Amino acid sequence: MIRAVTLTVDGQSIEVPEGATLLDAATALGIDTPTLCWAANLTPVNVCRMCVVELEGARTLVPSCARKAEEGMVIHTDTPRVRTSRRMVLELLQSSVDTSTAPDLLAYAKRYGAEPARFGPHGPPANANERDAHHPGHHHVPAGAEAATVHQPRKVDNELYIRDYGKCITCYKCVEACGTDAQNTFAIAVAGRGFEARISTEYNVGLPDSACVYCGNCINVCPTGALMFKSEADLRDAGKWDEAKQTTTRTICPYCGVGCTLELTVQDNRIVRVMSPPEVSVTNGNLCIKGRFGVTYVSEGGG
Repeated sequence: MIRAVTLTVDGQSIEVPEGATLLDAATALGIDTPTLCWAANLTPVNVCRMCVVELEGARTLVPSCARKAEEGMVIHTDTPRVRTSRRMVLELLQSSVDTSTAPDLLAYAKRYGAEPARFGPHGPPANANERDAHHPGHHHVPAGAEAATVHQPRKVDNELYIRDYGKCITCYKCVEACGTDAQNTFAIAVAGRGFEARISTEYNVGLPDSACVYCGNCINVCPTGALMFKSEADLRDAGKWDEAKQTTTRTICPYCGVGCTLELTVQDNRIVRVMSPPEVSVTNGNLCIKGRFGVTYVSEGGG
């Protein structure tokens, strides 16, 4: 029998099962706690620090996504200290990478009044090609130069998805999805240290030469668009990506009998993106290469 623990969150008493996190408790109370590196189908890695809360008696703020609830805890999720911490995280991220295709992060920045210009010139380049022209190859930008950490040119080495690490916030979600949490392929990992930390294949080889099996589960969890369907990237580059014209439909993958749920994004009668909802127990947000990329034939004249 699972024991229950009682704690107080923002003045409200709540009882949760032993092993539940502070984020679970806050969510059960309807408290909207911002997260970037957390996902329901992934193991918390505590790297973004967006979900930190104040625990009475603790010296530092604690990550609510990973800290287990304990009997008698008193938690505050929206104190000035918490808001300052979250705002600074957002400012540092926005001053370092292109967040133009990170809707959740941009919404959080507005919510907390983030001012990334405090840490240097702000604003993404007009397009990926412009960024790549300025920064051919990854390197650490010297102090006083354009506010950035690691610049890499957009990587387009296959026809399925692109890797634009100029948008990467190193949240580890793609690494977790490629590893023991889902795929167990281990095609990518974090390479380098400090300012040089970046997501990379082994020996930085192209995807066709790596262990990647093109399941696209990394795309499904990426919060910034650093990993993106090539069809979506092409439309964005051409200025034709139009969410107002898009519809989203859930269906079942036709390729085998597992019954994976697909979430199709359609624009101009063409499937431009295929995701899978993490809350569906059959897939938990994960697909294989056929489910992720194989159904687009219906709108591309394939057979």
